[in-house]
Amino acid sequence: MIRESSWSDHSDSEGATFMEDIMRGRGTKQDYIDLVAQHFFMYEALEAAAERVAEDPAFAGFHVPALTRMPALEADLVALVGADWRDRIVATPATAAYAARIREVADDAWVPGIVAHHYTRYLGDLSGGQMIAKLVAKQHDLADGGVEFYDFSALGSIAGFKNEYRAALDRLGAELDDAERTRMLDEVRAAYAFNTAVFADLGRQKAAA
Repeated sequence: MIRESSWSDHSDSEGATFMEDIMRGRGTKQDYIDLVAQHFFMYEALEAAAERVAEDPAFAGFHVPALTRMPALEADLVALVGADWRDRIVATPATAAYAARIREVADDAWVPGIVAHHYTRYLGDLSGGQMIAKLVAKQHDLADGGVEFYDFSALGSIAGFKNEYRAALDRLGAELDDAERTRMLDEVRAAYAFNTAVFADLGRQKAAA
């Protein structure tokens, strides 16, 4: 249900020009750095939200320690920007709105809503993100660091984990009534819209530079 109801949103997200350029090898190294910076603000909010409901049985099976991305993002930003990266990165308006929405959902301890954002980000990172990592590492000579964010080797089999994750989604979905299921699907679509808005912001930022 999630995949089918959000397919058009997912396609729109992938089609954003800024992200399309990165995925086709047309993006600059600065484009990639700008993307990593926005990931920092997204995952700062997302992983705090996951921590907020970590003990809730309904969240079981979604967030394991090997998924945590913040240490990898910090390492990437040191490699890409420098030791003073915290003073040099800024969230775009769309990223700030995205993080604010995640925090709002977390403040309500709304597990299906947190899962909606969790699914949208992590399943993407575990899928298309792997291709992005290989492409930018080769294109921008990042052998010495900068793509740790996409290293999920600690999970073991990525395909196996994704199957377990989907099984957890099925269990959660079976526990929701129709209204709550629809509400969760709406939040998934909102998450895709936030991602597309971030890419659009980055595109405008690049054009203005």
